[in-house]
Amino acid sequence: MSVIRLFVVAFLALMVPAAIPAASAQSQSEAAPEQPGEAAYMQPLGRLAMILGSMHFLRKLCGDPQAEIWRQKMQELIAAQEPAEAEKKQLIASFNNGYRTFAATYRSCTSAARIAVNRYRQEGAALAREIGSRYGS
Repeated sequence: MSVIRLFVVAFLALMVPAAIPAASAQSQSEAAPEQPGEAAYMQPLGRLAMILGSMHFLRKLCGDPQAEIWRQKMQELIAAQEPAEAEKKQLIASFNNGYRTFAATYRSCTSAARIAVNRYRQEGAALAREIGSRYGS
């Protein structure tokens, strides 16, 4: 998982400056829908994806000219992981959930939004370190 380690390093560098069950009519020979993996690293990666989505929204809201970097980092994470389709959908849903959660709450860059950015920056950095040390090679 050296790919995760590369992503973690890139993420840390930024910190510094349900599939439906088959119907009974479906034949046994047909493949069942792909279920998200139960790999231990998927939960922290999902949380990291949610943080990236939140940061993407909040940094755009607060006028950061480099706000798109968070979406790019999410794309790099998916490209580096090469997850199964179900896991990819799960990560994308987490990113979008993080984005939408703050979009539903904030209409302008308030002090609370800036505090959220700082907290997510710290949590994301800690999470990236944890993922790298636990699951990286």
